[in-house]
Amino acid sequence: ALVVLAAARPQFGSKLREEQAQGIEMMLAVDVSNSMLAEDFEPSRLERTKYAIDRLVEGLGQERIGLVVFAGEPRVQLPVTSDYRMARAFARRIDPSLVSVQGTAVGRALSQALLSFSEASDDNKRSRAIVLITDGENHEDDALAAAARAAEQGIRIHTIGIGTPEGAPIRIGGEFIRDEKGDMVVSKLDEEGLRRIAERTGGVYVRATKQSIGLEEIVAGIGEMERTELATVRFEEFDERYRPLVWAALLLLLLEFALLDRRNTLLARFNIFREAAPRS
Repeated sequence: ALVVLAAARPQFGSKLREEQAQGIEMMLAVDVSNSMLAEDFEPSRLERTKYAIDRLVEGLGQERIGLVVFAGEPRVQLPVTSDYRMARAFARRIDPSLVSVQGTAVGRALSQALLSFSEASDDNKRSRAIVLITDGENHEDDALAAAARAAEQGIRIHTIGIGTPEGAPIRIGGEFIRDEKGDMVVSKLDEEGLRRIAERTGGVYVRATKQSIGLEEIVAGIGEMERTELATVRFEEFDERYRPLVWAALLLLLLEFALLDRRNTLLARFNIFREAAPRS
């Protein structure tokens, strides 16, 4: 019984283990406005983005990653973390319904991303980057002002434009969105604004293609950035308690071997394997 309990590996309480990590922190700012549902990228701009993020996270090593989704307002979908399994799970749940206000407020999204990094000294800021993925249609705020603040902190913003200049209609629930005049709304890629954001911070702009949205190329460049010591990572572990059970089982086995060849008069009457005397 003790051996069976020990094999079940009982765990009680918890303990902390500290590790030092070196790497970079990367925040993804992903547009989830309705325009990302356009189908000039199959099955849609947003679905292609989610697939690319999943593939990206799968190949990460020492990097930390966070996720901000935005439309008319931003929302932190995932705080910066090194838990890649959680990052992939949260990335798969990206959807326009996560943000209650529609629109495309790129400046607010960048400001939120700047606030979402972990605490660090000025030296650590050199190992930080923001990757902005959007179709570039920003009509609500000053994204260049947010980019200027990032540049002052030494944080680069890399931008990815997903979509085509010709654009595509937006379909929700099987029906195409129309404007007040009844004309079909067509979402087009706005590359100029994205180029200016990247240039302001020393980042790069990549135009997505139907073969690759360009996330791998940008991350490869980020991987060449200077790696600095990140904040101490604490891992919580349960305290294993199977060892006392193993020792108790061994003690009982030793006692069994020691008493095997001896006759105990007090216990002899309980010997259920003793042959009964023949009746006359």
